Amino acid sequence: MTSESDQVQVSNQESTEELTEGKLLPDYQHLPPDEQIVALRNDLGEALTEVNQNRDSAQRAQAELVNYRKRADEERISLQKYSNGRLIVKLLPVVDELGLAIDHADQSEVNDPWVEGVRLIQRKVSNFLESEGVFKIETIGVQFDPLEHEAVGTQETDQIPPGHIVEVTRNGYRLHDRVIQPAQVVVAREISEPN
Repeated sequence: MTSESDQVQVSNQESTEELTEGKLLPDYQHLPPDEQIVALRNDLGEALTEVNQNRDSAQRAQAELVNYRKRADEERISLQKYSNGRLIVKLLPVVDELGLAIDHADQSEVNDPWVEGVRLIQRKVSNFLESEGVFKIETIGVQFDPLEHEAVGTQETDQIPPGHIVEVTRNGYRLHDRVIQPAQVVVAREISEPN
């Protein structure tokens, strides 16, 4: 009767033979024992190096996947956040014209039902835009900022410091943190002395 240790040795020999016959492992049996040890240590070192390289590659691939998912999520959120920007830009002139209509109503017409109707429409459109993240850019008396304002002219004045906005010719709007329509403004400049 064979013992378990004998069976394990036979099993190990069979496994080693299968590996060497399949050329998965080199055959070291023809080498002297000292050279076999050196060769096996070299192969083990190479195998460990390969394992480390594979582990590093797998970790890099996982990190790239995580980064890709983050970028994809950020892109998706950005698309959702700004997707209706083109439609809103087309709606902004209507909002401004409603404001002009109310501003140009005569004092006698201020309480007319049609003026009240225009005010109601303007309020509803303004509330809708605010709910979508659209806000008017501050202008009068503010320092000119080329990222938010578009200068269409200058005006000499001593009422407002030079470089600040005197007049607005078209309102500017921001969608969340992006300027979707810069404000067209007239900027104050110093009064030049006559020659």
